[in-house]
Amino acid sequence: MIVGVPKEIKSQESRVALTPEGASEFITAGHDVIIETGAGIGSAITDADYIEAGARIVETADNVWEQAELILKVKEPIEIEYTKMRRGQTLFTYLHLAASKVCTDALVASGTTAIAYETVEVNGTLPLLAPMSEVAGRLATQVGATALQKPHGGRGVLLGGVPGVAPGRVVVIGGGVAGLNAAVIAMGMGADVVVIDRS
Repeated sequence: MIVGVPKEIKSQESRVALTPEGASEFITAGHDVIIETGAGIGSAITDADYIEAGARIVETADNVWEQAELILKVKEPIEIEYTKMRRGQTLFTYLHLAASKVCTDALVASGTTAIAYETVEVNGTLPLLAPMSEVAGRLATQVGATALQKPHGGRGVLLGGVPGVAPGRVVVIGGGVAGLNAAVIAMGMGADVVVIDRS
């Protein structure tokens, strides 16, 4: 099978769906891996890193979409990619189809088999969604702490407090992966933390 990784073109997206280590695993298993040139740059992975792992670098996204049987992406296809999808191809990526009827319709029309990372379930867990939820939870606390600073329009609250000044209070709604990570970071900053979740 030919596994292909096009460069992400959605605005503000700099991640890449496959590391050189992952490429090496596919190659060891007998598959070919093609990577669009520059696909890993936003994640500090060079074309040379992929070549060293045994992958082949191609010049354009079209080369990837035309040759690959399995397309690995980070984010859902955007309009410019809709016409590149085809029957007999499998797309494995975050899809968030509930948010885009246009993308859903394009996938159906193309005949592409699409598997959403966020729906892969193992033993009642969502292992491919968990890493992004960890990042989101950790960032939420950092962003919230920044928003509390006076220069950013906040009340001047320091989450961890200082001697003589009480720490900030943080309420996290939801005790899933994102919520627990937000709570851990807030506790690490010294805040008083409450997590509200269903029992």
